[in-house]
Amino acid sequence: MRQITYLLLLALCAGMSGCCTPCRTYQKQQQPLIDTEWQLVQLNGRNLPSESEGFTLHFTPAGEVQGMAACNRLMGSFTTSKERTLKIGPLASTRRMCRDPREGEFFEALNRVTHYEMDGPMMMLLSEGSLLMILQSKSGNKE
Repeated sequence: MRQITYLLLLALCAGMSGCCTPCRTYQKQQQPLIDTEWQLVQLNGRNLPSESEGFTLHFTPAGEVQGMAACNRLMGSFTTSKERTLKIGPLASTRRMCRDPREGEFFEALNRVTHYEMDGPMMMLLSEGSLLMILQSKSGNKE
C-alpha cells in the first residue's frame, strides 16, 4: 500500500512541475515579436561586437518592419502566423555608401527568413531550420 501511495505522490509531483512559478516567470520575460526593438548580436554564426550600434529591427502592428543596417535605414513589410512563420519583404533601403560587408549579408539573410523562435529576450531568425541570425531585445521595451 505504501508503494502505491508513493507512486501516486510521485506522479502528482511530476504533473505539477509543469505549473511551476519559475516557468511562468520565464514565459512572461519573453519579448513579443511586434513592438519590440531588436538588436542584432549574431549573423551567419559570427558574433557582432557589443559596440555595434547598427543592425536593428522593429516590427509594427501594421505589418511593417523598420530598422537600421550598418549604414542604411531599411523599411518593408512582413507577415507572420501563430506557428511562428515569418516572411520579411519586400525591403527597401536608403543608398548610402557603406564599406561594412555585413550590411549585404544582413539584407540577404532577412530575405531568406522563413520562421522565428523566441528564448527569453532573444529571437532567432531561421530559414528552413537553419539559423541565420540572433537578435536581442533592447532595454526599455514594452513587456
